[in-house]
Amino acid sequence: MNKTTRMLKKLLLTSAVAGSLALAGCASTGSSLLPGSSSNSADSRLTQGNDAEFFSKSGFQACAGGAAVGVMGCMLSNSGNKTVCAVAAGIAACGVAMGSNYYLDQRRSEYASSEERLAVMSQDIQADTAKVVKRTETARQVMADDRARIVALQDKMESQTLERESAERELAGIDSNIEILRRDVSNMEKSVAEYQDVAAQERQAASPEEIQQVEQNIGQMNDRVLALQQEVDDLYQMRSAITLG
Repeated sequence: MNKTTRMLKKLLLTSAVAGSLALAGCASTGSSLLPGSSSNSADSRLTQGNDAEFFSKSGFQACAGGAAVGVMGCMLSNSGNKTVCAVAAGIAACGVAMGSNYYLDQRRSEYASSEERLAVMSQDIQADTAKVVKRTETARQVMADDRARIVALQDKMESQTLERESAERELAGIDSNIEILRRDVSNMEKSVAEYQDVAAQERQAASPEEIQQVEQNIGQMNDRVLALQQEVDDLYQMRSAITLG
């Protein structure tokens, strides 16, 4: 058993015992404009629900919490190779978020032909794209409300009826929303990059038609992510125009 596999097994087992990782442990993107803003003041639509959980996580250690039940089952089973079982459970729960190498190795152990692997990969990409679409729907609702809040604050500033304490709370909430959305977009971009890496590794073994279909699916997912990124950037620019002095 190599060092990487031993580390994977240890991390999987730790996740199984510890359960899901707290969202508070996710790294901040540093997008907040107010010193006191935090995710505590973020819109609940961005912090609750399945779409919030999926894109709040990135990489193996974060997503492994979602595989805890399956991994624990592997560790308690009579399976001859608990590590292989644990990796399979992680891929089932986390997909490409496990990393392109783990993802591809697992798919190669499950499917002998590149045609089968790429067909499954296309299904995974489409499933993740659907998650991006769902998250975008939620994000657009929140961003529409935030834009309205910004316009209201600008109107109050022009009419000199702005209450500073209330304005600071409003802006802190908007900053927290932007912070979460930027983190989500970053994690979406990582998923796209992982799929691109897997496709590159499969390119020589697959037919041009098979790769073309996968790359088309990746492109569609990437287009969705780029569209959301642009909308978040536009909101950030609108928010940046407000300074309380």
